[in-house]
Amino acid sequence: MRFRRLADVANRQVHLVRHGEVYNPDHVLYGRLPDFHLSPLGRQMAQAAADDLVARNRPVAALIASPLLRAQESAAPIGAAFGLAAVTEPRIIEPANHFEGKVMAKAVRNPLNWPWLINPARPSWGESYRSIADRMLAAMTDAFELPPLADDEPGDVVMVSHQLPIWIAHLAVAGERFMHDPRQRRCELSSITTFERHGDRIVEVGYSDPAAPLQPAAVDVGAV
Repeated sequence: MRFRRLADVANRQVHLVRHGEVYNPDHVLYGRLPDFHLSPLGRQMAQAAADDLVARNRPVAALIASPLLRAQESAAPIGAAFGLAAVTEPRIIEPANHFEGKVMAKAVRNPLNWPWLINPARPSWGESYRSIADRMLAAMTDAFELPPLADDEPGDVVMVSHQLPIWIAHLAVAGERFMHDPRQRRCELSSITTFERHGDRIVEVGYSDPAAPLQPAAVDVGAV
């Protein structure tokens, strides 16, 4: 009998979906803080991501989400669209950050916080970029190895995560340096970054922004 790795099935894709807008009236960096729900606009954004995935007309074998509430809520319309329950995956969670609960514009002007800003290459204010890359790539690799659907279709895997982990996964796959300007990340709310595995390599094959018409009204200040 001839065996093959599921990862070598060419038409399986892994989609990293960012959560939608969060209700954050105080404009704090929410990081891993609990009880940060999607706003009504964020729910529309999450639905736009689900609609985009449905419109691709590709089977989906699994839905995976970060433990944080905003990711779980963003996964809900995708689960409804494909008849899947979200599996919680802690490896795709937002990084911990010293500035959680603070308004960054104010925090960076406080001398007491300056020691946490001393090394942006690591970065010194939270989990290292290398650590984020390692856990994201490990979770994505496992996603490529999940069992196929009952009809032997490989089926895609959707993973609902956060801006920085998705962007670091992009940089790692592209072979680019991790240090970057957070304002330059190409990872909008409810965006979808798509990857395939070619042999032993994970490669990025697409990016879409299905909530683009809603972005101008969104407030996006809570990301690490």
